[in-house]
Amino acid sequence: MPKKTTLATTPPDNDPLSKLYNAIESFISAVPSTDEHKSKDPVARARHISNSAAAKAALVSGGLALPPGPLGLATILPDLIAIYKIQAQMVADIAGVFGKTASLTPEQMLYCLFKHAAAQLVRDLVTRVGERVLVRRVSLRVMQRIIQKIAGRVTQRVIGKAISRWLPIIGPLAVGGYAYYDTAQVGKTATELFQQEIKVEARQARKKRKA
Repeated sequence: MPKKTTLATTPPDNDPLSKLYNAIESFISAVPSTDEHKSKDPVARARHISNSAAAKAALVSGGLALPPGPLGLATILPDLIAIYKIQAQMVADIAGVFGKTASLTPEQMLYCLFKHAAAQLVRDLVTRVGERVLVRRVSLRVMQRIIQKIAGRVTQRVIGKAISRWLPIIGPLAVGGYAYYDTAQVGKTATELFQQEIKVEARQARKKRKA
């Protein structure tokens, strides 16, 4: 069963930014389960998992971009959600082949999904300390703020690339190609992270305010 961590939520809203925030929050708070076990050659297995996920992401994203014009624009959010779902499962699978499933946290998932696209927002979640990698456990409120900023940045990036959805044939190829690249980058980050010795920092209890 997925490991569920309840994050602070924003008021329900129907605008794309809120929908994207809710989608990211759902993939972070419920770390997917995996059927992958520790591999004798985890790097090679991780590479295979990453390539397969990237190809699947390209197929899904390119297919959703096939409808031209306004109909194509309407598929942007479902496209993003589908790709994040593929990527989140890929991260969980790569953690599995390195034997890191039990210690996989929402912070690591967020770092793997967005390190290549929003490095400044997630850089404090994972840091190298000597020969080990330290995973910082953050409060629910801090996690919420990070996700909100990421959702805003992703939304701006998508709006800037929306023109490609109006182009027949070329548009779907470009969208699918980017999904492949983006997913491959997530796989690379996950592989680099999980092949290291990981120390998960204990989440500090919230300090009580003085009366």
